[in-house]
Amino acid sequence: MRHFVSIPTASLPRRLCGFGLLCVLILPPVGLAQESEKEGAAVIVSGEAGAKDVGLPIYPDSTRHKENTDDSQTARLGFWGGGSGFKLAVLKMESADSPDKIASYYKRALAKYGKILDCSRPSPAAPTDKQDSSKTLTCGGDKPEAGGLLFKSGTKQNQHIVAVQPNGKGSLYQLVALVAWGDSKE
Repeated sequence: MRHFVSIPTASLPRRLCGFGLLCVLILPPVGLAQESEKEGAAVIVSGEAGAKDVGLPIYPDSTRHKENTDDSQTARLGFWGGGSGFKLAVLKMESADSPDKIASYYKRALAKYGKILDCSRPSPAAPTDKQDSSKTLTCGGDKPEAGGLLFKSGTKQNQHIVAVQPNGKGSLYQLVALVAWGDSKE
């Protein structure tokens, strides 16, 4: 099983779908809703995700990556209610191009979300403004496998992540969007 980051992501879509199904079975019925709604309550569990869901374009001439017949290349999961929740979207892709070429493409795409963190070479610098540190995105413990690249952009509440790994003469890459919100009395 291949990993792109320090968590086992090859089975991530299945695990997320399992978590979503567990939420549906345990929690009171909340119904499925449009993903743009942040009011009310909803659960989203889907094996389909696209560029719009991750907020990033698909690298030209790439295809969805599937390691085996049980593996899902995409996943969407969301749960919200009572003014807080989260949405997660994951795409696993492959390309004949080099990891550096794909990384360069996605660094430009990530720039629309703000400063780009290179978690392949994390900086020990901490946020200087304590008031903003709770919203400042960091690499934390996230890192790619040996030879891989990992980039993040956005905030802790609205993250966009790109992980790129060499694969033979080409590359495997993942696009991840994680949005979380909650009632805060700041």
